[in-house]
Amino acid sequence: MSFFVTGTDTGAGKTHVTRLILEGLRGAGIDAVGYKPVACGDRDDARILAGASGGLAIEDVNPVYLQSAVAPYVAGLLENRVIDPAELVAGFQRLAAAHQTVVVEGAGGWEVPVAAGYRISDLAADLALPVVLVAVNRLGALNHILLTLGAIRARGLTCAGIFLNQLDDELDTAMITNKGLIEELTGLPLLDHLIHGQDFLDPEVLARLPA
Repeated sequence: MSFFVTGTDTGAGKTHVTRLILEGLRGAGIDAVGYKPVACGDRDDARILAGASGGLAIEDVNPVYLQSAVAPYVAGLLENRVIDPAELVAGFQRLAAAHQTVVVEGAGGWEVPVAAGYRISDLAADLALPVVLVAVNRLGALNHILLTLGAIRARGLTCAGIFLNQLDDELDTAMITNKGLIEELTGLPLLDHLIHGQDFLDPEVLARLPA
């Protein structure tokens, strides 16, 4: 099954998590590829996903690229371009027709504007995929997780679980307690607590992903 990776904010670690998922699935013999519908500022994330997808062409992984490092809608205004949501959906459909699993990585957080009247959450709803949520482990993470989870559910979508991304080497009280409370507060599985620099996913983590 394909699924959609979103984050509580820009820089939460969506690309890192998506790459690890792709490498783990492909290592297990699953034909999984990544999809970054829209990228702004640079194409580094898309290149990472293309490399983790067995060398898929970057144009297939990332059909819409804008040079301005801002939200896609704003980048489109600055560059006098209009992003067509249908193009983003069609790019997914082409990959889904040719591959067993497509892991879609959103841009920024859940409500980032893509075009006039159209947000990342609208794209996720159009694709109708289960959602995997990535959050940075820090003070405020629980609030960001609960707000994003509420917004995901408000679109009628299912959140399959949460990755807690540890960017700092040292744990403070908030980081320690976040890990222990996520499942209780959300009713969802904590798929993994990624330690700073972790470059793999255990097989049991992969087994808990939507299938």
